[in-house]
Amino acid sequence: MHNKRSKYKFTPVLIAVLLGFSLTACTAGNSDTAASINSGSASQAAVGSMAANTGTAQAGTAAKADVSVQYDSDDENASWNTGDATNIFLKTNAITWDGAGVAIKDNNVSITSAGTYIISGTLNGGQVLVDTEDKGTVRLVLNGANITSSDSSPVYITRAKKTVIVLAEGSNNNLTDSKTYVLSNKDSDEPNATIFSKSDLTVNGTGSLTVNANYKNAITSKDELKIMSGNITVNSTGDGIRGRDFVAVKNGIVNVNARQDGIKSNNDEDSQKGFVLIEDGTVSITAQEDGIQAETNVVVKTGDIRISSGGGSANGETKPDNQPGIADTGSDSDSKKGIKAAAGITVYGGTIDIDSADDSLHSNSSISINGGYVTAASGDDGIHADSSIEINNGEINITRACEGIESTSITINGGDIRINASDDGINASDGTGSSPVGRRPGQNNSNSSGSASLNINGGYIYVNSAGDSLDANGSILMTNGTVIISGPTENNNGALDYDGTFKMTGGFLAAAGSSGMAQAPGTASTQNSAMISFAQTMPAGTMVHIKSSDGKDLLTFTPEKDYQTIVISSPAIKTGTTYDVYYGGSSGGTEKDGLFTGGTYSGGTKYESFTVSEVVTAVGTTGHSGPGGKGFMGGGSPGNP
Repeated sequence: MHNKRSKYKFTPVLIAVLLGFSLTACTAGNSDTAASINSGSASQAAVGSMAANTGTAQAGTAAKADVSVQYDSDDENASWNTGDATNIFLKTNAITWDGAGVAIKDNNVSITSAGTYIISGTLNGGQVLVDTEDKGTVRLVLNGANITSSDSSPVYITRAKKTVIVLAEGSNNNLTDSKTYVLSNKDSDEPNATIFSKSDLTVNGTGSLTVNANYKNAITSKDELKIMSGNITVNSTGDGIRGRDFVAVKNGIVNVNARQDGIKSNNDEDSQKGFVLIEDGTVSITAQEDGIQAETNVVVKTGDIRISSGGGSANGETKPDNQPGIADTGSDSDSKKGIKAAAGITVYGGTIDIDSADDSLHSNSSISINGGYVTAASGDDGIHADSSIEINNGEINITRACEGIESTSITINGGDIRINASDDGINASDGTGSSPVGRRPGQNNSNSSGSASLNINGGYIYVNSAGDSLDANGSILMTNGTVIISGPTENNNGALDYDGTFKMTGGFLAAAGSSGMAQAPGTASTQNSAMISFAQTMPAGTMVHIKSSDGKDLLTFTPEKDYQTIVISSPAIKTGTTYDVYYGGSSGGTEKDGLFTGGTYSGGTKYESFTVSEVVTAVGTTGHSGPGGKGFMGGGSPGNP
């Protein structure tokens, strides 16, 4: 496991956000797992029962961000009355108009009063400037407007209570700035965006808008920024879309290509601001730095979100310990995360697909996932929070990561989770288990212990990891759910690795891995477990079958990698019952992640028999020989108390 330094300055406001984060009740729906795991045998029926209860949430640890945005009639209304509007006609190097509230100088249009302004045509080397003293809303209707500025923002809002940019139905609009600006105040870097507003800004309508930023940012509001609808494409040499107080995407299609951050909110002075809210819509971001970055919270209610940051997971740099991932230098400019928030990330639904050079989801405090579909390919961690992670529901597929899920406190109450990690699969770390120089992250540190915790109360979890699969610098508690592990093949890691205790009170666990550091659930458990150790490494694809002496199937499992130990815990393991262990053979049952349900097992070789007399049973001796393999002799203790 490895530790990260935060890339945020902890201002008093941020500290207040972290301390004042409001907790809400956690509700999760049923998982889809139950249909795929059920059978007539005692053990397999127990697995089905665990899966059927994956939606039952327990008391959680991670705070859900309490973020809401009020939308008024000006935000919602994308229509206008042409009789009350002023028409502005752009004619390449000239401007004409009819109506009031407009002043023209050279190729620049100044809007001096609230009202509706319909802008059409092409303007080269010009600008639309909004500078009003009244309290009304300025509505800029872009109806086939193409504006290029040679020395400033094509649209510059210096004063207005609120400005609404309306994209007229069927219109295509383009705004482009230059590589250099001539600033009236050399001590201030304003304006610095193709669309720059010093006050609240809203974009709505059904037309399209392309914003090309050659100087710095594409769309910036120093107050609130709301995207209600429309088809918006942003190409930026700096940040793509930036709202200081917040960025809210209510709906629409938003495409961002940025050399820095994709969507960003940076108010670090007010704990109620500095957030990004996505309520719906289609958002596609390609950013060289963070995809979405918030000074406080990021909240996703629904929508379709696609993010590529830092060149994607294949572009993850090499850490000093030679593990994949971004080398942390502590500066924001080096951050290449998918979604990053200083306070919290909350996902309620939608589809999120991230390919990031750094962490895919990253919070300096907490993350709560309550539904939706999350796919992550990361050059570092798939999901990382410094304080806590809570998963209540949803489907999570971490296809590539150094560490899959990492936080000090991890609680899984439901959902369907799949992890493919080059280091640890799920890592509960409080920083006490950092790897010494010369030893890879995730390798067991026998001299360390911590207060980190991993709690599994439901859900379906599949982990394929090269490092420790379930790793806690502290303790593990499993009360329900299903966990299937294809663990490490090297003996300096284990399928299960914990410093404190592993208390198993319910659920189903099947973990395959190496033997050098193998552990099983501890003796304080109330549900029985068994750890089967083979004298030699068993080749990938070698089936393990366990059945009771009266013929009831307990386990039929084919790990996809080489293994030397199998740990199983199930409510079907009964004290006083004798079980037979077989290797090899085949099954006619239904397979998912190597676990077979139903069908008939045949053709295997009997390896060992054992009778359950204690809560943890160690099975196998170095005198037995499995088929082929590396021949490593040895095994680990079944578990700690």
